[in-house]
Amino acid sequence: MRQMFNANIVADFAQHQTPFYYYDLGLLKNTLDVCNSAAAKYNFHVHFALKSNCNKTILDLIKSNGFGADCVSGGELIRAKEIGFLPEQTVFAGVGKSDSEINTALDLDIFCFNVESVQELFVINELAQAKNKTAGIAIRVNPNVDAHTHKYITTGLDENKFGINMWELPAVADALKTCKNLKFLGIHFHIGSQITDMNVFKSLCIKVNEVQNWFEERGMPVKVINVGGGLGINYHQPDAEAIVNFEAYFKIFNDFLDVKPGKEVHFELGRALVAQCSSLITKVLYIKNGKTKNFAILDAGMTELMRPALYQAYHQIENISKTDKSVDTKYDVVGPICESSDCFGKEIILPETHRGDLMAIRSTGAYGEVMVSVYNLRPAISFVFSD
Repeated sequence: MRQMFNANIVADFAQHQTPFYYYDLGLLKNTLDVCNSAAAKYNFHVHFALKSNCNKTILDLIKSNGFGADCVSGGELIRAKEIGFLPEQTVFAGVGKSDSEINTALDLDIFCFNVESVQELFVINELAQAKNKTAGIAIRVNPNVDAHTHKYITTGLDENKFGINMWELPAVADALKTCKNLKFLGIHFHIGSQITDMNVFKSLCIKVNEVQNWFEERGMPVKVINVGGGLGINYHQPDAEAIVNFEAYFKIFNDFLDVKPGKEVHFELGRALVAQCSSLITKVLYIKNGKTKNFAILDAGMTELMRPALYQAYHQIENISKTDKSVDTKYDVVGPICESSDCFGKEIILPETHRGDLMAIRSTGAYGEVMVSVYNLRPAISFVFSD
């Protein structure tokens, strides 16, 4: 089992102003290596989902390891360009792309737009025509596959706003016949996030094969099959499973996708690559002991880590100042924000905890830093890197 913290690291933390995000770059590099090796077996292409983490140091390491960029906003497109991600390895998704964002992507000559509505096809075509350019596009299809995850991060059901429904595909085919400044590259899917049931991906493969056949039966060859991401991590045991099983994940798609010669399979992974490499380090401000509740009040709040308040998401919480684990007490671990939802966990068993103790909230490398807010005029958060 890999331990992220030792006495030397904790002593170093004491020299820094809390709260801050700590990034273990060694673990990140190992994760990228394992993912690359597993994907290379099948010649799969992996784009990193910038929406999960936009830290420049993290992105530079990911880019230098050969990953492409998956962007969902104009800002992410610009960040990807600044870091040096190759345009031919950059894709742009999003259910509500503005004209300005589309023009940015066209100016950058990105590889592909993942298109999410019939109307969007006409908008991209018109803007591309004005620039005398041809835009590569993939059709994001909503396959109505249940990801069996939290309702706020499920994206592949009929009730979700994302993608084009199966019954709209004839209209897509008709639109592509008239849009001369679009180049149909293939199909795109993304059914949700934090998926740990591998059978879900098998179900996705079956739908992907069905949609691929639908287009090819109509004389529209599919070159790119983009299956999105969504691979989950182990939030409950971050040290026991610091790197997810990429081998098993990619093997499912190799076994169940119908990939004919000349086709490319693309992935858009975020959480699985970066989540475990970071922890939010925070200090205990106060202990409030009551008749039914003990509160450990931290100097980090929902403004620094939104996921527990937004999704009721679990993150392992550790008192890293304590080496003696013999005296256990239950605490509601909360932040300083003036909201009752500013809570990281209830009835958390910790060593007896005191003012000034350092706490680590684990597995925050994905959707931690990127969701930081200035609510209550909170100061900007800082970062500490393992090197």
